[in-house]
Amino acid sequence: MARIARGVEAAKQARAAIAAAKTVEQLRQAQAVVLPLEHGLSLEATAQVIGLSVGWTSRLRNAFLRGEVVGDGRTPPRGGRHHENFSPEREIEVLKPFLDRARTGGVLVVPEIKPILEAALGRPMALSTVYNLLHRHGWRKLAPDKQHPQSDAQAQQDWKKNSPRKSSSSARTGPKGHRSR
Repeated sequence: MARIARGVEAAKQARAAIAAAKTVEQLRQAQAVVLPLEHGLSLEATAQVIGLSVGWTSRLRNAFLRGEVVGDGRTPPRGGRHHENFSPEREIEVLKPFLDRARTGGVLVVPEIKPILEAALGRPMALSTVYNLLHRHGWRKLAPDKQHPQSDAQAQQDWKKNSPRKSSSSARTGPKGHRSR
């Protein structure tokens, strides 16, 4: 026999929430409370009716019973930096000397930055974490250019036009005009 659904005291509030719902998420959350209580549906059947998984249905239902309404602006949205090493302000503080030096023409050298970040954090960190941190602050790993920044395309074209060319017959003959074998 299935358990009796809890939250009877919230049923009236959930019915009012169905009428006042402004978004689909709010409607589904209120339905996750009302359907098991007033219609006797199981959590699985309720999930199927509202079009969510059993886990999400349970999560929405429990949140409503705790007094949290989806999309009301009081509860923070899911996502974010749950495993952050530093707060964004602390990252800026630790990177400030390196970024200032780089803005004035210096080069960011990750092996120099990594030990300082590890000392500030108090434990080792992966090299990829350092690159991700620099990327968050607008820096990237530089790759060599395809051409030199001070190259002159016009001078290169002039050189090509004026350079002597070998004919195809002179390439096949030796120094005295004899064919090489």
